[in-house]
Amino acid sequence: MKSIILVTLALLFAPIGKTIYDFNMKNIDGKDVSLADYKGKVVLIVNVASLCGNTPQYKDIEAMYEKYKDKGLVVLGFPANNFMSQEPGSDQKIKTFCTTEYHVTFPMFSKISVKGSDMHPLYKYLTNKSENGVIDAPIKWNFQKFLIGRDGKVITSIGNHTSVNEPEVVKEVEKALGS
Repeated sequence: MKSIILVTLALLFAPIGKTIYDFNMKNIDGKDVSLADYKGKVVLIVNVASLCGNTPQYKDIEAMYEKYKDKGLVVLGFPANNFMSQEPGSDQKIKTFCTTEYHVTFPMFSKISVKGSDMHPLYKYLTNKSENGVIDAPIKWNFQKFLIGRDGKVITSIGNHTSVNEPEVVKEVEKALGS
């Protein structure tokens, strides 16, 4: 009986796994946003930059968002200036660029660091298996993507050069959506 009580207490007080829902961010307009607002959605998190060779990916990412948003997909864009200063502008300049050049309608957030000593805690969670429980996926360049399940947990990381149109990416997204 004593061992059952100890096991029960251990389970009750065991740390519950972190999810993206544990993070609060600033959107591109500077307003606080809890990522818990996206509970129940499949989330594609992307670190973005306006002056990168991968910047044209905005077009396909926006198209994926439009195609699957009514099925529960949301894309979250996080501008970052970590690679060769390819996102030097202010949040307002980034917003203007994304909406005028690529007609981005998915939620965009304030510029953060996705690598190095000033890495944002969200990206520490996304990139470290010790925090997310699934994968080690250090950010190699702009437009690395993380697919998050409806439970707020990391499913996989998608490389910065990999298009969201690649069959394996579409398959993973549709699987997460339950389509």
